[in-house]
Amino acid sequence: MLKPLLCILSIFGIAVGLLHLRQQRLNLMYQTNRLHNQIESRQAELWNQQLQIAIYTAPNAIQQTVGDHALKMVPRSPLPAESANWLEPHNNPDAE
Repeated sequence: MLKPLLCILSIFGIAVGLLHLRQQRLNLMYQTNRLHNQIESRQAELWNQQLQIAIYTAPNAIQQTVGDHALKMVPRSPLPAESANWLEPHNNPDAE
């Protein structure tokens, strides 16, 4: 009578432990999935910010902004005559 009772109790204990481990695994998978989604959304936000920076700092956008606001911008160092137009790299041997 003692052996079947011990077997039933041990099987019950193993089942409870197994259910507990399963629940922990499900919770960890949920947290991992949530963190992964947060990482993806932050990465998409970062890519959008990088795109906006690239758009606003493109040479034609800077040239248009300087032209629209009539800013008197002067280069810090004198440019050689052949590379005065920095938008066209074929005139600049350093750009190749």
